[in-house]
Amino acid sequence: MIMAAKTGGAVQVHKNDTVKRTAMARTGLGREGKPIRLLSNHFAVKLSGIDAVFYQYSVSIKSDDDQVVEGKGIGRKVIDKMLQTYSSELAGKDFAYDGEKCLFTVGPLPQNNFEFTVIMEETSARAVGGSPGHESPGPGDKKRVKRSHLPKQFVVGISYAARIPLRSVALALQGSDSDHAQDALRVLDIVLRQQQAKRGCLLVRQSFFSDDSRNLVDLTGGVSGCRGLHSSFRTTMNGLSLNMDVSTTMIVTPGPVVNFLLTNQNVRDVRDIDWPKAKRMLKNLRVKATHNNMEFKIIGLSDQPCSRQTFPMKVRSGSSEGQTVDITVEEYFKSKQVFLEKPYLPCLDVGKPKRPNYLPIELGNMISLQRYTKALSSQQRTTLVEKSRQKPQDRMRVVTDVGLLTSVEMLQLLVSSLATDMQFTGSKK
Repeated sequence: MIMAAKTGGAVQVHKNDTVKRTAMARTGLGREGKPIRLLSNHFAVKLSGIDAVFYQYSVSIKSDDDQVVEGKGIGRKVIDKMLQTYSSELAGKDFAYDGEKCLFTVGPLPQNNFEFTVIMEETSARAVGGSPGHESPGPGDKKRVKRSHLPKQFVVGISYAARIPLRSVALALQGSDSDHAQDALRVLDIVLRQQQAKRGCLLVRQSFFSDDSRNLVDLTGGVSGCRGLHSSFRTTMNGLSLNMDVSTTMIVTPGPVVNFLLTNQNVRDVRDIDWPKAKRMLKNLRVKATHNNMEFKIIGLSDQPCSRQTFPMKVRSGSSEGQTVDITVEEYFKSKQVFLEKPYLPCLDVGKPKRPNYLPIELGNMISLQRYTKALSSQQRTTLVEKSRQKPQDRMRVVTDVGLLTSVEMLQLLVSSLATDMQFTGSKK
C-alpha cells in the first residue's frame, strides 16, 4: 500500500510494508476431462519419528600454521578422523557433514562449543619422488619409511548454530507455513550426499558421479563426459518425495599422463608435445605414481628431462652425515630398481614452490573423477550431446533402479546411524 501526504508544498510518499504476502492455497482438484496416468521421476519417502530434531553446528578447520582449510576433500577426512578420535566426548553421535562449514546431529551434543586437535597421518611426497628428502638410498631406507608418514595437525572448532525440527517437513506437507521446512530438507540432502561421498563418488552440487567405466563417454582431447545422477528431496501433494534425474559432467580421462597429453594436443609422438601448453594443462591436476601408488598434485614441470634434471642428495658414509652431491632423477630411480623407458621426457613437479619434488612423467597416471572445467570445443560439445543422449526407456530404467535403491537402502543405512527412531521407506511414484 502506498500513501501520499502533502507537507510544506512537497508531496512525500510513504510505503506501508506491513502487508504479509503468502501463496494462494489451491481451492481444489480439477474434475473435468479424462484422468490419465503419468510416470514421474519422484520416489515416495515415508518418514517416521518426526519428533526428532536436527541440531546444526558451525565448523571451522585450521591447519597447524593457522590457515583456514577450505578443501571439501580434506575437510571430510579431518571430520571423519575427529569422530573416530573423540567419539566419547561427542556422546557417540554421528554427523551429517556438508564438507564445508556445517554439520548436523539428531539431538544436541553434550555441550555447545568444542575445540579438538586432530592429527592426520600424511604421507610425505618428498620421501618417494625424485628428490627424496636429500638422502641416499641404502641402509637408511627403513628410517626414511618411518619418517615418510608425517603427522599433520588440525584444529577443529564446533559451535552451536541452530535447531531444526523435522516436524517442520510434516507441517509443510499439510500445507502449513513452516519456517524450517527448507532447512530440514537441506539436511536430508546433505545426509544423502555424505553417503555418496563415502562411496567415493564425485559430488557436484546436487549431483554425484561414480568412476564406473560404463558411465564414461569419450569426448576426445583427453576429456570424457561422465554420467551421474541428480537428487533432491521435495515436498509434494502426495507427501515427501526423492527426485532423481540423470546428470552429466566433464572429467579428465583417467590413464597415463603421456597418453592424456598426446590426446589433448592431438599429436602422435611425445616429441611433438608442446610442453609450455602441457604445463598449463596439467597444473593442479592429481596423479598417482605407478611404482608406489602414492597420489600427488602437479604444480609444474621440470626445466630439464629426467636424464639431466638434478637435485641435491646427501650421501651417507657409515655413521657420519656424509656429503651432499647432485644426482639426476633417472639415476635416483635406477638406484631404486625403477628403469625409465623415456628419460628424455621432463618430470612432473609434485612438490612445493620452494621445494620441488620430481616424478618422471611416464610413472604418472591421471586419477579418475577429476573435473574438467575448461571450455569445450564445438566438436566436443556436439559429441557430448550425441553420446549422452539416452532413450526414454534406458533413462527410466537408470533413474528407477538408483532411485529406489537410494530412497530405501542408503537412507536407512545412514540415517539409522544418526537416530534409531528415524526410518525411511521408498516406493516409485
